[in-house]
Amino acid sequence: MASIVFGAGTSHTPMLNAAAEEWPLFEELDRHRPHLHKDGRRATYDELLAVAPPGLPAELAADKLAGRHAGAMLALGRLHEGLIGAALDAVVVIGDDHKEIYHDDNMPSILVYRGETIANVPNRTRTPGPDGPRRPDWMKRASARYYEVSETRHYPVHAKLANHLIAALIDRDFDVASANALPEGEGEGHAFGFVHRRLMNGVAIPVVPVVLNTYYPPNQPSPRRCYRLGQAIREAIEGYAESLRIGVVASGGLSHFTVDEALDGGLIRALREKDAQALQTLPREQLNAGNSEIRNWICAAGALEHLDLSWVDYFPGYRTPAGTGTGLCFASWA
Repeated sequence: MASIVFGAGTSHTPMLNAAAEEWPLFEELDRHRPHLHKDGRRATYDELLAVAPPGLPAELAADKLAGRHAGAMLALGRLHEGLIGAALDAVVVIGDDHKEIYHDDNMPSILVYRGETIANVPNRTRTPGPDGPRRPDWMKRASARYYEVSETRHYPVHAKLANHLIAALIDRDFDVASANALPEGEGEGHAFGFVHRRLMNGVAIPVVPVVLNTYYPPNQPSPRRCYRLGQAIREAIEGYAESLRIGVVASGGLSHFTVDEALDGGLIRALREKDAQALQTLPREQLNAGNSEIRNWICAAGALEHLDLSWVDYFPGYRTPAGTGTGLCFASWA
């Protein structure tokens, strides 16, 4: 019988692909992107700036940024060592897609990828997003770190386990979508590229990608659905005939593009205390835009509820005077 023996959660923001001294440069992007207030209402950058805490400029001091960046790099390295040291046969990666592969003409709420391999395509050959050509060079460098440098690499997928998961989830009333290939010339999205390129650091452990539509209405799964999906994934894995050591990784989050330390702290508390009720009832109005990736953590928590949270590191990754940035979080279960 297979069993889940290791779990991890990691932010995957491009801030982790940039140097600390580059973090303030995000302001030129944040000034033009849409934002949300912490209660979920729409906001502009200037509106966030007008209500920013008076002590926020102190959080942007160079030494503060350098300390948080260094702490995040240490935590990411610790996760890498834990994942490699767990001697896993496969890793279920729970992430989301930012219209990199799936679009409004076909946006599955839950998808399990079941191809024999999944491609990671160099950034220079990828189809650029709507603002791709206008991104500054420093951001292009950060974005490129999700992907291979020169040649496409085909990472192994545990297709047999993926097919088993699909059938088992259908039996548990989850009408999951499936895919055995990516569109011609396309590669995996950044949520999964970050796991391959940064968390695994190129080590080719077979994966089973589980894609949640965290971002885009109208078919975002509820927090309750995400948690129960995680539970069903664990049950399905425990019903797999082969004796395999399985890991589960949540990729994304926490709060962004407005850092919300209260929201992030509440999630971390619920993870520590295995408070399933709190995880399943997080306010949906606070789980939009970047915050929506918290759904990936909720799903992983359902799959990992039999394990204890071994450690967690959190850094409020402020990058502008308006309080924009990312709640940088790294956690491990065993």
